[in-house]
Amino acid sequence: MMLRKILLVEDDASTASALQKVLRAEGYEVDLADRGDEGLAQATARAFDLVLTDLKLPGLNGLDLAAQLHAAQPKLPIILMTAHGTTDTAIEATKLGAYEYLLKPFEADELLDLVASALAQSRLMTECVELGEARFARSAIVGNSRVMQNLYKEIGRVAATPATVLIRGATGTGKELIARALYQHSDRAEKPFIAVNCAAIPETLLESELFGHERGAFTGAQARRIGRFEQAHGGTLFLDEIGDLNANTQSKLLRVLQEKCIQRLGGDPVLPVDVRVLAATHRDLEAAINEREFREDLYYRLSVVTIHLPALSERAEDIPELVRFFLQRYAPELGVEAPSIQPEAIAFLQEQSWPGNVRELENVVRQALLLARPFAIRLDHAQQVVARARKPAGAASQTHTAYLADLLARVQRGEEQNAHAKMIADLEPELFAQAIRLAQGNQAKAARWLGVTRLKMREKLTQFGIHPAHDPGR
Repeated sequence: MMLRKILLVEDDASTASALQKVLRAEGYEVDLADRGDEGLAQATARAFDLVLTDLKLPGLNGLDLAAQLHAAQPKLPIILMTAHGTTDTAIEATKLGAYEYLLKPFEADELLDLVASALAQSRLMTECVELGEARFARSAIVGNSRVMQNLYKEIGRVAATPATVLIRGATGTGKELIARALYQHSDRAEKPFIAVNCAAIPETLLESELFGHERGAFTGAQARRIGRFEQAHGGTLFLDEIGDLNANTQSKLLRVLQEKCIQRLGGDPVLPVDVRVLAATHRDLEAAINEREFREDLYYRLSVVTIHLPALSERAEDIPELVRFFLQRYAPELGVEAPSIQPEAIAFLQEQSWPGNVRELENVVRQALLLARPFAIRLDHAQQVVARARKPAGAASQTHTAYLADLLARVQRGEEQNAHAKMIADLEPELFAQAIRLAQGNQAKAARWLGVTRLKMREKLTQFGIHPAHDPGR
């Protein structure tokens, strides 16, 4: 995997040294600049994946640095560090293009989580999504079946239009890839692309995430926050799992789509925004409308164009190509020079129903490659991983089915009182153990896969007595 390059602009030598050490320990390549004008010169002369800058700098302050860098490189994430987070200066930096700001003093984990988030957003903008032919791409919509050819044509017809697009498909079919392809082939491709997973953010925080808030808007709102709509101004906002929005947020989103303006929480000014909205969901929105869980008028605003993603079971002929793509993607990460798979194993994978769709196939291929390395994946490897890691159609694996049946039976008999808590307690240690094993001991990578912070990852590993050191024999 390529090192991500970070430019750190900080005039305090001890602070710069400490931050550089933390970032390098995480695997980042870090260059230093102690003046704002020097930082601008370095960022102009060399490609960086992220800029981390102090607000108060000699030569050129962090605000002007952020503004000039964003004007020249709108996809470059910029994180501003400041001890004056309640001032309008720090907020203005966000409006001028900074991805986020950090209030000093901050913990190393807070910095690393924010850096990882900013780099993830940058990847969504800069990593090209190829269609069909995917030999050398890291991100691609893979497959040349008839249904996929029709999908590529639909993307081509819609991408360059300003239309709002609703992307529909089961979990694991690749809705985010479709959104990125629409963005990259649009006339907004040089402007920001901001992705928000509506299901991953607590309801109490989602409105602030989307629309921003003023200082004092609610308990804990110590500074004004710029929302994702403002950050995406001129570009594209991707709202994943749109079906999980609550009624109040649905109403406010509808107003934004109708009036093309927002109001921050606790604020009076009406702020115009020029944003193309792409939305995605796995939910049956028509059923949600009938049950009064989703607004019909919002549905029609979002679905000016609707793109349906096929389930993997509808295009089994694409599985060999998908398998080869995932082998090429993960071979460098797992240290396999010439990844291969026997025809019998591919035939077995084609026979499966894949309720988890492409995402499930990806996980199976990755685990099979890890199990077989450095040799070819055999039929027994594929069978072992599928039996252990995936669910048969419509149900959990037989082992988990038996476990859940026994658990519920014990609840019925009064031997257990909280089945959900018991299930979490029983299965969570294995989840964290498998994640850290697949990540080869890399806690940051495993934490990202599980959607938890690095601090939470360390707490769980300690709690469960899991040692993260890589064991190549496992």
